[in-house]
Amino acid sequence: MRIRIAALGIAATLTLAATAAGAALDDAKAQEFLKKGGCAICHSVDKKGIGPSFRDVARKRKGDAVATLEKSVRSGSKGAYGSIAMPPSSQDKISDADLRELIAWILTK
Repeated sequence: MRIRIAALGIAATLTLAATAAGAALDDAKAQEFLKKGGCAICHSVDKKGIGPSFRDVARKRKGDAVATLEKSVRSGSKGAYGSIAMPPSSQDKISDADLRELIAWILTK
């Protein structure tokens, strides 16, 4: 009986993991969100522009929760990556759900 319960638990975990992996934001959709949110004006995936690259952000913020970074994007930030301040990004530009997906994608870079 214990073996059946353990096997069921493992199967459920694997199913959830596969579903989550399949639901991850793909690069094309991420680029769409970057443009829609205005992020691409200052940031790119692998090159520093006005703001840091997303790879630099991912390295620096690796252990941070998505909610922490979402708050920084929504309220803006100053001094985190130099002297240029990042202006706040409103929900008019990008929804909370899209922003959370985008931040999770950025953290994988």
